This record gives sequence, C-alpha cells and structure tokens, in this order.
Amino acid sequence: MHKPLRIAAVAATCAVAGAALYGTGVATADQSTANSTEEPHNIGLLVGEIDTYYGTTLDSNGVYQASTTSPYAKDLADIESDAKKYIKKVADRAGHKGQKPAVVFDIDDTLLLSLDYEKKTNYTYNSATWAEYVAKADRPAVFGTPELVAYAKSKGIEVFYNSGLKESQRAAAVANLKKVGVDINLDADHMFLKDAANPPSYLSACATTAAWTCTTVQYKSGTRKHIESLGYDVVANFGDQYSDLEGGYADKTYKLPNPTYYVS
Repeated sequence: MHKPLRIAAVAATCAVAGAALYGTGVATADQSTANSTEEPHNIGLLVGEIDTYYGTTLDSNGVYQASTTSPYAKDLADIESDAKKYIKKVADRAGHKGQKPAVVFDIDDTLLLSLDYEKKTNYTYNSATWAEYVAKADRPAVFGTPELVAYAKSKGIEVFYNSGLKESQRAAAVANLKKVGVDINLDADHMFLKDAANPPSYLSACATTAAWTCTTVQYKSGTRKHIESLGYDVVANFGDQYSDLEGGYADKTYKLPNPTYYVS
C-alpha cells in the first residue's frame, strides 16, 4: 500500500459511513481566530474522536485494537448486512441468466486493519516502517469482512482483490489474509497488486517499465476494467478510500469507514 497523502494526525476532512468527523471550524468561546471563519479541526480533539469511534484499546501484547462494540464495528455491520442482501439478490439473478458476477475487495483497511500502525506512527506514513509492518503479516481482520468474502463465494460470486500493496509484498499479504480467515482465490489471477517493475499491458497508458504514473483511481479502475474484460461483471466493489471506488467498472460500490488517512 502506498499512501501518498497520509496527513499527520489526520488533519484532513474524513468521512465515516457518510458522516464527517470534522466540526464546522468555528472558534469556540475560549478560542479566538483572527480573520478566519474556517479554522481547521483541532488535531488533539480529532485523534480523541477517532479513538472513540474505534473503541481503541491496547491489548496485553501492546497492540492497538478496535472494539467489537464500537461505533466503527456497528457501521461495518450495517454496511456488510446491506452488502449480503445485495449479493444474494445478484446471485439469484445471475443464476437464472447465466452471468459471471464478481466482487472486488481492496485489502488495506478493507480486509486487514492497520489501526495499530496508525496509532504508533501518529498517523504518518513512512515507506520503511510500513514495509516492516506489512511483512509481519499479523494485522487483525476488519470486522466482518472475511465472512463477507466467504459469503460472496458461497453464492457463486467470483472474488477478486485489488490492492495498492506492492508485488514484493504478495507473500506477506497472502499469509496475513489466511491468518484472519480469508483463504479464497489468493492466487495471482485473482489478487492484483502494484508491479512497477513489470506493469500489466492493460495499464500501459500510465505504467511502463520506465515509469509508473498511474493514480490510485487509474490503477484500480483499470484493473476492474481488466477483470470485466475476462468476462466478469463486477457487481460490487469494496474499499475504505473513495479512490478505491471511483472510475467505474463496478455496478455498486461500498465505502468502508476509515478516518485515519486519505489516499487520492
């Protein structure tokens, strides 16, 4: 995963299941601003709101975990419940029409939760520490998403993964996904990762062996277009960033909550 716009302590407007965490930016009674009507949200307060949203706790192993009773968990449950209803409807329809429906999942903070990394790096991105974190292959699951992957498969929907992780991180990603119970279609034909050294021909407009210039939207939508070129209809696309979802080539999109960073 490459996060080009990670912002220290998340000083950006973050949407959670369609509701912004930011306040209006108006000065409070004990706080004045000169010539400003749009003061940014206080970072310290925002971090506290994020902790409350996740129900963040430090476990006995020194790992920050989200709570299963948190607002975050509730929002995920609501999204996943709606998604299962939709998947069942699509599967029933496809069975009658002989279609080849598929679902596409992002990985980072869609299937594997990176909250511990975010907390311990003060919500900043460093390529070296991120690589070390991914290599441990020990991230917990995003609540409910392994079950959602299994549900789609049980309904005859083909499962694909479309991630910003690097090709060199494939083994760690597969190991981590298996550890949390996602063990479906983890082969190279179904899991698409960024391969800057040998970019696929379907991304040739923005990626060559000489240079990778694809934006996240170009990379992810181009990959979905490729999946559909194989004869599949991407009926649902799941991601924690809007850039995971934009660009078309999906009948329906599901934005999972993530107030800790933003990827354009």
